[in-house]
Amino acid sequence: MKIGIKHRLFFIVLTASVIVAVGMMLLTLWSIGRGFRQYVNNVERERLERLATSLEASYGQEGGWEHLRDNPREWSRLVLQSVPERIAPRWVLDRLQRRLGGRPLAELLAPQNGTDLGEGDEPTMSPALAQLFQLRVFLQDADHTMLVGPEDRDPDLKQELLPLRFQGNIVGYVGLMQRKRLVDRRQLVFLRQQKVTLAIIAGFMLLVSALLSRPFANRLVRPIRALAEGTHRLAAGNYETRVQVERRDELGQLARDFNRLAMTLEQNESARRQWVADISHELRTPLSILRGELEGLQDGVRQATPEAINSLHGEVLRLGRLVDDLYQLAVSDVGALTYRKEPLDLAEVLDEALEPFAQEFEHKGIALQYDLGPDAGRTVFADAERLHQLFGNLLENSVKYTDPGGAVEVRLEYDGGRARVHILDSAPGVPERELGRLFERLYRVEGSRSRETGGAGLGLAICRNIAEAHEGTVAAHTSPLGGVWITVDLPTEEH
Repeated sequence: MKIGIKHRLFFIVLTASVIVAVGMMLLTLWSIGRGFRQYVNNVERERLERLATSLEASYGQEGGWEHLRDNPREWSRLVLQSVPERIAPRWVLDRLQRRLGGRPLAELLAPQNGTDLGEGDEPTMSPALAQLFQLRVFLQDADHTMLVGPEDRDPDLKQELLPLRFQGNIVGYVGLMQRKRLVDRRQLVFLRQQKVTLAIIAGFMLLVSALLSRPFANRLVRPIRALAEGTHRLAAGNYETRVQVERRDELGQLARDFNRLAMTLEQNESARRQWVADISHELRTPLSILRGELEGLQDGVRQATPEAINSLHGEVLRLGRLVDDLYQLAVSDVGALTYRKEPLDLAEVLDEALEPFAQEFEHKGIALQYDLGPDAGRTVFADAERLHQLFGNLLENSVKYTDPGGAVEVRLEYDGGRARVHILDSAPGVPERELGRLFERLYRVEGSRSRETGGAGLGLAICRNIAEAHEGTVAAHTSPLGGVWITVDLPTEEH
């Protein structure tokens, strides 16, 4: 059975909550048990220290331990007095002392096996009573001889001894046998209540986690589901698909990237359709002219005169130039143009590119001015043939689209690690809103270009690809001479 991401997230969150809740409960129980035992031990140690102080005072008054060894009542009184008042108020201890009536504390606490003890019978006490402080404390002299306390001590129990001093000398030791476990009923009830309370809290936390995990999983999966549905529509060709962005996290960023991808695909699809339509239009015009003229020759409407042959030849040349430009643009788009780069003197390359156009500018009456700059000898790492093609296309545009009697200015300058070639021409100009589109494929500015004087609108697109292949840029601006100002920016070798 296929499990969806929503249910996977639900079970992951729920499992994590179970692990955390159970772990916290176990750690808390361990901490409470350990802390409570430590608290009990600290209370007993404090009581042992109070008893040690009382025993040192009693030793100083009596001058020995005989009064405690021979008088269990006095020993019981001192042990009872060692209870801190925050645990047992003084009046409680006084009442307990009166109940002793001269009997030792151990005898009062020891339950009998029966009503009457037979000869040789000894009183026994329960394991719980055996864990009481009064029955685990003992007194030894300076030689560790037992004076007061249980004779049959468990050798496995740890003992805590405090030295008793009088006038700077050790006169004895008071000791306490450590507990094996907690046996006091109130202490055990307290720990049992804590366990039950923690179990209830853990169960409540798991219930809340289960109730919150499902809406959390739904909320987390909702944008993923929207992205999946949008991807399906996008794969089906619906490039207008967009997803709503409501988050600022990684999923929100993914949704924004998806929308940008959809927009890019939509623009590319629109450009592709426009590209196909423009190419079809560009090819249809010369083919229609060729077809019309050839049919006229076949029907005898036109004669096969040299003028007719020249007209057909001109259309074939125009069609060939279009196909060549399309091929050059296609191979430059896929990076298939061959580049043989080497260090070149950009001034020499530009001068060689200008030379073939000198007569054309002169024939059209266009004044050509160029300044290759004083910083000659700066080199660029480039392909000479492709730079000739780049500058040739730009200069050819200036020849075709500059009115007779106008002017063209070519400048070369360097700025840090960049070389910039400026080509400025006079009227006619291009509207400023159209300047950014000059380098689009098959784009023509209305009124300034025509198929009679210009090409198919592919030359500048090829120029842009060549400049980018040299890690450079080409841009168009309004020329102060009244026409277009083209700037080619290339890195120099020192860059």
